[in-house]
Amino acid sequence: MVADVTIRPAVEDDLSDIAAIYAHEIANSVATFDLEPPTPAYWHQRLVGQQVGDHLLVAVDDDDVVGYTYSWSYRPRPAYNLTRETSIYLDPSVRGQGIGRQLYTVLLSTMTGSGVHTAVALVALPNPGSVALHKACGFEHVGTMREVGFKFGQWVDVEWYQRMLV
Repeated sequence: MVADVTIRPAVEDDLSDIAAIYAHEIANSVATFDLEPPTPAYWHQRLVGQQVGDHLLVAVDDDDVVGYTYSWSYRPRPAYNLTRETSIYLDPSVRGQGIGRQLYTVLLSTMTGSGVHTAVALVALPNPGSVALHKACGFEHVGTMREVGFKFGQWVDVEWYQRMLV
């Protein structure tokens, strides 16, 4: 089943919904290694971006943001400027409906259009849904790092995924 949502660039009014989706993941999963919700300034920075290739998109169902994805600097050194790290989060109520794939498809196309060469993504394990999403969107597994995060009293492995865009 593919949900009927609108994918569009985020606007200032979306930031509280985006923050709420992320806060749920902080409190309930190892999908992020954040332990506290970021400040509103953090989300505003994601909205306005710092460089070409920085994008923040939302999936909207009626008037509700039900997911978001963004691309951001992979590393701060200039030789990495055409590589972006991607992240994606969905409200738990809409997972498995194809929204993640819709979001990523638009994000990857937008990144390509802005000249990004390589997309990379980090998936904390276990997260079979995210692994499947990345593979379905053309990412390939390029490495695993063991026990690099510690959350909820346990060590967490991560896998790196990469997709060449141009």
